[in-house]
Amino acid sequence: MAKPLERQSRVVLTRRSLLQAGSLAAVGLLSASPNAGAADSTRLPRENLLVYRDEKGEIQPVRTTADWLKRRAEIVRGMEAVMGKLPGDEKRCPLDARVDEEIDCGSYVRRFVTYASEPDSRVPAYLLVPKKVLDGKTRTRAVLCLHGTDNVVGHGVVVGLGNRPNRQYASELAERGYVALAPNYPLLAKYQPDIKKLGWESGTLKAVWDNMRGLDLLESLPFVERGGFGTIGHSLGGHNSIYTAVFDTRIKAIASSCGFDSYLDYYGGDEKNWFPERGWCQTRYMLRLADYRGRLEDIPFDFHEMIAALAPRHVFASAPLRDSNFRHDSVDRVVAAASQVYKLYGHPDRLRVEHPDCEHDFPETMRLTAYRLFDEVLT
Repeated sequence: MAKPLERQSRVVLTRRSLLQAGSLAAVGLLSASPNAGAADSTRLPRENLLVYRDEKGEIQPVRTTADWLKRRAEIVRGMEAVMGKLPGDEKRCPLDARVDEEIDCGSYVRRFVTYASEPDSRVPAYLLVPKKVLDGKTRTRAVLCLHGTDNVVGHGVVVGLGNRPNRQYASELAERGYVALAPNYPLLAKYQPDIKKLGWESGTLKAVWDNMRGLDLLESLPFVERGGFGTIGHSLGGHNSIYTAVFDTRIKAIASSCGFDSYLDYYGGDEKNWFPERGWCQTRYMLRLADYRGRLEDIPFDFHEMIAALAPRHVFASAPLRDSNFRHDSVDRVVAAASQVYKLYGHPDRLRVEHPDCEHDFPETMRLTAYRLFDEVLT
């Protein structure tokens, strides 16, 4: 019987990347052609983020953070042109969080919970709570733990279920004293919401919304500190973390493992990956991206811009040298472009990428780097 939940090493920018960042001012101001569904008829360049469109539609240099926020708003509009518009209060409903199972894991308890992210849609999640805060007399920090592609155990992989090594970051964070929330991604494993019936234009935005409501749930708990959360994820969880953090500034630190490269570089830009239900164009991601097959440069947003949109928050990316999904050199170009905005804010040190010598994996050294970031930032 369900019961109600309580109230509610290799371093950083390589020398090559830094040189690229310094030379980005030479990049031209416009990409050539219009894009389907975007708010404006021209796409500002993904590699030169220090330009924006003023009220008259004219392109101006970014000189201040206020200028940058105008560019950032255009980036979000581009995301919504493909993902669908982020909803407002019409999708909000009481969380009605319920505990269906609780397991003693030594220093913490693991609860299988569900919560209502919107009317007619309940999200399954694991909530890991250190025993030292269970009485609600003290509070601790919380991290949103987003899982990679797993169609068997789904979110269970980050709490140590299934047979995938190096994915148990929710369990490890709970052992370090964090509250960890691990919601299942829509249309994977046993979580199969009818996103079309629910009114979503992409699985990506449905996941973002579920994650945002998960943060609402964390804020309602008597043992969770207010004032900012972390998010961590591998692969699918890596870009899910980035998308969510662009829309929700309650997230103060983002750790992404094998989570992205430029859309232009995805599997070398091979056109076969841009048909409906392939790659990024699957229903559980963004089906509308298939409209850009053959003209990827017109996609109205890219990771250059989304990483920059996280500034001046803390971002750590692990981009393995032998990752077959996402190219590490493309990640360097993305980070080099985004670093322009971090420098504008005076915090270039808050954007960091490392390249472990491994395949599509999240090795212990990289996980520990992410945990140390949370230790430093989420105070």
